[in-house]
Amino acid sequence: MFLGHFAIAFAAKRAAPEVSLGTLFIGAQLADLLWPLFFLLGIEDFEIRPGITAVTPFEFTRYPYSHSFVALVGWAIVFAGAYAIARGARLRVVIVLAATVLSHWVLDVLTHIPDMPVTIHGDVRLGLGLWNSIAGTLLVELVMFAAGLFLYVRTTRAVDRIGRIALWSLVAFLVAIYLASVFGPPPPSKLALALTGLAMWLLIAWAYWVDRHRQPRLVVSA
Repeated sequence: MFLGHFAIAFAAKRAAPEVSLGTLFIGAQLADLLWPLFFLLGIEDFEIRPGITAVTPFEFTRYPYSHSFVALVGWAIVFAGAYAIARGARLRVVIVLAATVLSHWVLDVLTHIPDMPVTIHGDVRLGLGLWNSIAGTLLVELVMFAAGLFLYVRTTRAVDRIGRIALWSLVAFLVAIYLASVFGPPPPSKLALALTGLAMWLLIAWAYWVDRHRQPRLVVSA
């Protein structure tokens, strides 16, 4: 899943309006931010196999440290705990941040074929296989994205022109690269995909920029 993870980040702004959208992007996509690093370090691996699903040509053969349920519980505690220490956030905010991290595993189980690990060293793999249907995947992801974006727009307002333009250009860019990934050719190599994954940090910087030019309609104290 791609847009669905960003949908969770947009929607989470409703529950924690004092948290930057950039931080929520990190939480919702933490697994996919760690995965390219672990691949480049030789800790995790995957294969490019066109046709393995209708939507994506990737076979995720080993990624327990970034994508297993147990690992993501740990990353959720680390991420939310670090934010709480740095910002003195209330328990509600800590729970929201931890939930955004864990949501990645839930959504990936929905979309992946059975390759999502539960534990780091166990053999149990889950996956409901939504990626076997292009139409079903597009419907679920686009509806989720629209709903999350709706909540974000209802929760925040632009304080200047940048707050409007930066948001909607980000939205258009996310949809464009998503559709390109679904209907375009597979990446030329595993290294190219890993480097593309690292480029997601640019989207996070973009989200921080957006949020600096918007403010919550209802301010909740941290």
